[in-house]
Amino acid sequence: MTIRFVNTADAAAMLDIYRPFITNSTTSFEIVVPTVGEFAERITANTQKYPWLVAEANGMVAGYAYAGKHRERQAYQWSVETSVYIHPAFYRQGIAQLLYTKLFSVLKTQGFVNIYAGIALPNAASAQLHRALGFEDIGVYQKIGFKFGAWHDVLWMVKYINEHQPNMPAPKGIESVLDILT
Repeated sequence: MTIRFVNTADAAAMLDIYRPFITNSTTSFEIVVPTVGEFAERITANTQKYPWLVAEANGMVAGYAYAGKHRERQAYQWSVETSVYIHPAFYRQGIAQLLYTKLFSVLKTQGFVNIYAGIALPNAASAQLHRALGFEDIGVYQKIGFKFGAWHDVLWMVKYINEHQPNMPAPKGIESVLDILT
């Protein structure tokens, strides 16, 4: 198993993993499956600042994890939201934990402080994974997402990876950590 930074050539394989979460579940609140080109554009846009990682097994993308902006305002710059998606052939093999552990290491090195995860309920497996990795529950947004004809709640969780200090330097760009996985 290799964990590496994503590239746009991974877009089709990543979208194959993500598509069922859009079409068959409320794990993602996306309604329309993006095209491969649109997904590749997301990768390009977001990886300018935030890490996106893939787990590769025998040349196949087994899963991916990524971080992105938590909120728009500058005061939120030390906070990110994260997600992880695994190909069904690789469920229950510890890949999500491995991806997240590497992702958190990169984020810590960049200087981010707060990691947030939003989990559409019910999703006991995801909540359990996040708790096992040190996330704490901080609240539930009730009936915040409407999908498949019903309103759904989202559990919000947080993990702190650096100390909250006065006069925090801005997080480093992704270019400063590209060698961290080698």
